[in-house]
Amino acid sequence: MTPPAAAQPSGVSPEGVNAAPAMAVLAALLDRSVVRIAEAAADARWYDREAIRAVSDVWDNNLFPLFRAAHSAHAHKRERRALAALTWMAGISERRREWMTEQAALAGYDIGPLLSPAAPYVPGRDYRGHVMAPLPRPVTRECVEELLPDYDLSAAEVSHLRVERAGRDLTALLQLAVPRRFAVEEGGAADPALLNIALDRVTEANFALSDLRGAVLDPRADGIAVSVGADGRLRADVAEYWCDDRSWHRSAAGRRADAVTPPRGHRSGRPNPPPQDGELGPDAHAAAVLLRHVMWEIRTVRYPGHADRVPVRDLCRVFEGAGAAIVAAGSAPRADREAAFRDLIRAWGDRGGPVLARMLAHILRSGAGRDDLIEAGEDCVRAPSPLTEAPRRPEPPRSAALVMAAWTAARAGYRTEHPAEAQLQLALPAEPGAPWRLRTLSCAEPHAFRLAVAAFQGPGELARSGKATGPSSLGLHQGALYVATEEGWSAAVG
Repeated sequence: MTPPAAAQPSGVSPEGVNAAPAMAVLAALLDRSVVRIAEAAADARWYDREAIRAVSDVWDNNLFPLFRAAHSAHAHKRERRALAALTWMAGISERRREWMTEQAALAGYDIGPLLSPAAPYVPGRDYRGHVMAPLPRPVTRECVEELLPDYDLSAAEVSHLRVERAGRDLTALLQLAVPRRFAVEEGGAADPALLNIALDRVTEANFALSDLRGAVLDPRADGIAVSVGADGRLRADVAEYWCDDRSWHRSAAGRRADAVTPPRGHRSGRPNPPPQDGELGPDAHAAAVLLRHVMWEIRTVRYPGHADRVPVRDLCRVFEGAGAAIVAAGSAPRADREAAFRDLIRAWGDRGGPVLARMLAHILRSGAGRDDLIEAGEDCVRAPSPLTEAPRRPEPPRSAALVMAAWTAARAGYRTEHPAEAQLQLALPAEPGAPWRLRTLSCAEPHAFRLAVAAFQGPGELARSGKATGPSSLGLHQGALYVATEEGWSAAVG
């Protein structure tokens, strides 16, 4: 989307794409990130957890470089630092570079002239000097033929399956424990080889606990089909795979890669980190700490059990336009710059309201040692009078929309055993006119887990039996989803 002409900086091309200064692009990427996260969380029925995770993850190591660039007094130094930050950001991966190009274009900027050509991918080696399995690769006929000599897919067992909403599309992650066909070093067999298959734009999903053994990967002209067991099946438009195997270097594919991979420590095409010179003032530093911690908090949706606890929509409302605001504060005269960042922090606190203000005040206190920037007062919530008002117990929801369904096999962990687990994420209706809300719940040792793609068709009647603390079941869309357990659930549906 091209910004209105009046809002565009000088140098706008006739097509509306601006060959902009690096600082403007870097700030616009932050603002676009907040917009994209807000879009992905806007409606719980179409929640896109992976988009929220991926976009917030961009700013783990890139927020402080943005603040340092914006805080520079001289335009030349500001541009140098912003350009170094963009180069570092784009050098993470080709996927990151594509995301930056797309988001900058949506903000009206052409990022291409700012970046040098992408460096070719160079395989890496681990601390032992062993060549590591490559990054995710598309599932093609050639890739499947390369896998078969090293791994016995006919004896593979499902270790994990997750089917999940990504806006209007569905995604899936299938993890298979696969027997190796090659010898490993002593003790290496104790670590299973895991084949991960990520499917995008899923059109078919059928899975049940009776179908856990044996897998077939079938790349076709019209998409990818993955069969599991007798009747289990996943179909998607595209898919990619990667191996998680500490002994991959002993495989035939690993030996071929080892022959052409540079020694460990060989300099790759990865750019140098952005300059860390330039001290931020105490208030600018506090603002940077605050925003980075907020991005960390948003990123915790990577754990499905946390997704319903993070106020993503509210945080995006608070930090809307943060990139432009940071540049404006950093552009203030030196004598006024700290006051500008102080005012910015307080504006964010005011936008949040009492609940979020307490959260932001806690971040500032624990992360920056500042308790003087946001006042975190108590909520003015009147408790019901025991004489006049009886506490209202909410009605249990009668309908739900499935957002995510996952099953994980029993596994051995460090000094402990983890039982098999089912995990569900539901969108539940709230008060009339209020947004739907997320609810994540899990159960150990489910004795029934059935999933068909029809379970994701939208809101439907929620079928429940038993109690949440004991033998019970949950179903949706006439059995398209059905999970039963003797152990009870981690939380009540309501």
